[in-house]
Amino acid sequence: MGFARGTLTKLFVSLAIVTLSVLPLAADEPRDITSKLERIRARFEVPGLAAAAVSEGEIVAIGATGSRCVGGPDLVMLEDQWHVGSCTKSMTASVAAMLVEEKYFTWETTIAEIFPEWLPVMHEDWREVTLEQLLLHRAGAPHEPPKELWKQAQERKGTPTAQRLAFIKGILAHEPEDTPGSRWIYSDAGYAIAGAMMERVASDSWENLLCKRLFEPLGLKSAGFGEPAAPGEVNHPWGHRGQEPPFKPIPPGPGADNPPAIGPAATVHMSIRDFARYAAWHVAGDRGGESKLLTDESFQKLHSAPAGAHRYAMGWVPMKRKWAGGTALMHNGENEMFYAIMWLGPAQDTCFVATCNCDGPLAEEACDDAIAMLINNF
Repeated sequence: MGFARGTLTKLFVSLAIVTLSVLPLAADEPRDITSKLERIRARFEVPGLAAAAVSEGEIVAIGATGSRCVGGPDLVMLEDQWHVGSCTKSMTASVAAMLVEEKYFTWETTIAEIFPEWLPVMHEDWREVTLEQLLLHRAGAPHEPPKELWKQAQERKGTPTAQRLAFIKGILAHEPEDTPGSRWIYSDAGYAIAGAMMERVASDSWENLLCKRLFEPLGLKSAGFGEPAAPGEVNHPWGHRGQEPPFKPIPPGPGADNPPAIGPAATVHMSIRDFARYAAWHVAGDRGGESKLLTDESFQKLHSAPAGAHRYAMGWVPMKRKWAGGTALMHNGENEMFYAIMWLGPAQDTCFVATCNCDGPLAEEACDDAIAMLINNF
């Protein structure tokens, strides 16, 4: 099923950095790395591949190559939009932090406080679960939802907000997968609950909140929700199913992405350029740069993981990397048809992003090689 699982093997992927010759950088225009990406794409036989590097707030290298749809004539273009899967989670957490700063709620606000009308049907173990626990994947929310709820979500009845409410009401009627706060469980459902809490306190849809508070202020004009291509068109990359060639193209429609019920976990798409700009905003925030959207304290809250076996922050995985000069921040995402990854090196004022319009080991390796090439050259 199209559940964006974000498995541990993907989430904590080890990036092998190889030694490559350093490319000269243009003084004003980003380096076109399309030819280098094409060699990587061809080696792994994935449909399409895009990547970009940012240094000191500027995109210094960018490229896109391959096919929008296997078997068709349409080639990937630089401004094409790509699904970024669970990289959406950091965006949801960022807007949640904005709402906390504006005192719509706090990190300690509980599910019961936001949805008191559901107390008669809510399992008692959910009542004291906080917004912070949900965003850290420490709320006991299930890694995979009950099958009947997932089937209902796939029917996509009603507005996205109505779909989320129906989905999470069902989740909250069941016992949590484990005692809230006891351990780390990666959960799209947990982020869906957090998104619904944001909608309730702000009296607006999660989609509108991201557009108004994040995409528009940052100038991310390509950002949107669901599969990138329009129904019946190949105007952007199509997702592809399969673990290896021949990959099967999936036409735009209900089966081309996760249902809106789990939107806050994994339904954003954007161009590779805007993906890099978004990552660069987090780099600047981590470094203490001026931001009209979030305070330095909020960025540190988002990027800091509590102690434990799985050191997951709010939509980010902090880990030590030599190239980053200390702590790097990483997250990846997939919807079983697209794959995306972002790596941030705040101490070096740099970040790297890559996307592919298929999922699986070959997509991961292609994106890892693209990131490795960028790290070694830029």
